[in-house]
Amino acid sequence: MPSDPIVRPPRVRGTGGFTLIEILVVVIIIGLLAGLVGPRILGRVSEAKTAAAHTQIELLGLALDNYRLDNGDYPTTEQGLAALQRKPVQEPVPQNWRGPYLKRAIPADPWGKAYGYGSPGEHTPNGYDLWTYGRDGQQGGEGDDADVTSW
Repeated sequence: MPSDPIVRPPRVRGTGGFTLIEILVVVIIIGLLAGLVGPRILGRVSEAKTAAAHTQIELLGLALDNYRLDNGDYPTTEQGLAALQRKPVQEPVPQNWRGPYLKRAIPADPWGKAYGYGSPGEHTPNGYDLWTYGRDGQQGGEGDDADVTSW
């Protein structure tokens, strides 16, 4: 009995997947895009946090102004920003409190720290001072570490 030769289907070139060179080209392109676009996006994140801090200070200022319209003065430093959420029990107790003056809880700054508040303020003696010290939490600084204030 003669043996039948094994018949194999013909191989078609190019159907086995990607070559190593094709994969390296794609990885290099992705690396170049990340190197060019990444720093620009990260720079925008720090600008966005500073802009968010300015906006939050403006909104807290509006709530403080509404408090003052109802009660004749801003909350004291001891009463703090909490007076915008619940009626203070510290002297002077406001008689016309119509709060809460904020719909949500008092926000932390974009870096996760509490806003500073003082009334009467050092910079605005007839009003209030509202501030955040930026990313580093220290007074002064530049860039992300710069202070954002209401005055």
